[in-house]
Amino acid sequence: MRYRTLGDLKVSAIGYGAMPLSIEGRPDEARALATVHAALDSGVTLLDTADSYYAPGGEPGHNELLLARALASYGGDTSDVLVATKGGRGRTDDGDWSVDGRPEHLKRAAKESLRRLGTEAIGLYQLHKPDPAVPYADSLGALRELLDDGTVRLAGISNADVHQIRQAKEILGDRLVSVQNRYSPAVRDAEPELRLTAGLGLAFLPWSPLGGISRSSLDGESSGIAADPSYAGFHAVAGARGVSPQRIALAWLLDRSPNVIPIPGGSRPESVRDSAAAADLVLTDEERALLPRDL
Repeated sequence: MRYRTLGDLKVSAIGYGAMPLSIEGRPDEARALATVHAALDSGVTLLDTADSYYAPGGEPGHNELLLARALASYGGDTSDVLVATKGGRGRTDDGDWSVDGRPEHLKRAAKESLRRLGTEAIGLYQLHKPDPAVPYADSLGALRELLDDGTVRLAGISNADVHQIRQAKEILGDRLVSVQNRYSPAVRDAEPELRLTAGLGLAFLPWSPLGGISRSSLDGESSGIAADPSYAGFHAVAGARGVSPQRIALAWLLDRSPNVIPIPGGSRPESVRDSAAAADLVLTDEERALLPRDL
């Protein structure tokens, strides 16, 4: 496993997004715990969750509680594992996603996340999504208060544009360490934000990083095979290497910029082991020529 920088920490170059273990179509708990343990066995030290990762009609925080149980039951050392959670979103009974960026909600949600995770402080707390009904500076101010009172050690933002990233940097200073936006072979409209984070020294955490190669957990079960010929290069490189196209896609993301730390999901141990192996796959110039190059 190779490592990358997130704030003043070193974390695995490939993280794990635990959302599929708690939303619709989730596995049973035994397989969910085995999946997290497989990620840890593979050297993954960044686990991403959120209080809103639960099935409609279920209990908020399902995924956080699951990760806490997985870490507690793991037989190895977890002292270097960073659990990153998020606040500011929820689920509706019909399966939609809500947003609530009010400072009072974020501060209450962070305290509840801390209780579920069972740690002294939240390692990385991320504002899940800007709330159009709340001034962004007010939501960021709540994160600053959480940092000041020790509830949170490091802060991040998600689904943010260039202006919002600059605003967060101004309000949170060096305690802002990451931006988590959607970015994948199929969805590359966050390249301006990726370039900005690289310039500011912030980690960029692509969510749903396998779009185009497989579907997002938000879209249902992974297809596993890209039907669109636009992604044929990933399959060609994968075939020549004898590995999965998903592994090539993650290696391509790592190759985009040194501050990129993908957080692929997965609901099976085999999936997370394959994703983690991408950290050690270095593309050749000939392989890069077959893959998207604009940035």
